[in-house]
Amino acid sequence: MKIVFMGTPDFAEASLKKLIEEKFDIVGVYTQPDKPRGRGMTLTPSPVKALAAEAGLPVFQPETLRDEAVCRQLAELKADLFVVVAYGKLLPDEILALPPLGAVNVHASLLPKYRGAAPIQWAVLNGDEKTGVSTMYLAHDMDTGDVIYTEETEIGEKETSGELFDRLKVLGAELLVKSLRAIERGEAPRVPQNGSEASYVSMLDKSLSPIDWSKSPRQIRKWIYGLQPWPVATMELQGETVRVFDAELTEHLSKHKPGTIVGAGKEGIEVVCGEGATLLITELQAPGKKRMAAADYLRGHPINPEEQA
Repeated sequence: MKIVFMGTPDFAEASLKKLIEEKFDIVGVYTQPDKPRGRGMTLTPSPVKALAAEAGLPVFQPETLRDEAVCRQLAELKADLFVVVAYGKLLPDEILALPPLGAVNVHASLLPKYRGAAPIQWAVLNGDEKTGVSTMYLAHDMDTGDVIYTEETEIGEKETSGELFDRLKVLGAELLVKSLRAIERGEAPRVPQNGSEASYVSMLDKSLSPIDWSKSPRQIRKWIYGLQPWPVATMELQGETVRVFDAELTEHLSKHKPGTIVGAGKEGIEVVCGEGATLLITELQAPGKKRMAAADYLRGHPINPEEQA
């Protein structure tokens, strides 16, 4: 079974690495064009390109897939199946129609929940207790194709999106191999998604960073973990915006309005949240400084209780 692999970031790299280890016949790798990165804005290959080049696989980096030349190029590779993992481009119908065995995708949610971008982050942000990965056949509309397999995993109460990402990319790679072996045997299931149960999520941006203190302490703490490693939750302290990385729930109640600081000491910074419950901020980062314990921050920035965060 000849395969064309399409992917770009490290989530996709894990799947490609697994396919190489399992000795699948990969006849071509498609990935996004090199992009400028770092302070010097040096053109840098994607993780998938770097791995493919190291493995000696043919690499293609078209600016767009909506080009007849690209379609002809893909047809000439005579792949039986396309594997698409976080490629970053939608496949036009004429390209989806090329491989006789179709196109398979790895998606980091339990479909049909969390179709779209950033499903890992939103599972954490929304305080879900579990998530997982799905393999599916690609269809015209994004993330709507028939599901092959799903694999479920619990989300740790203090697990960040970055930590969950690292687990799911491995889980996804393993599920992809299982799916491809089933396709090879002609035994892969096709389970239509229930569109009435579908939900969609969008990309993250910095507008999500400011903490909404009217939410419950747990909601805020999950927000803090969900926005790591980017764009990171923020709060206001003495006129400057600080990044927040960790917090602990308390059993305290306060009559002050949400956002009021009611404690600042060796345990951290205690802030009132929704319905009077409080949250203890324990790790933060001031502008131009390193991450530190909130208690260490307070040594150089004493805070008076009843200030607004």
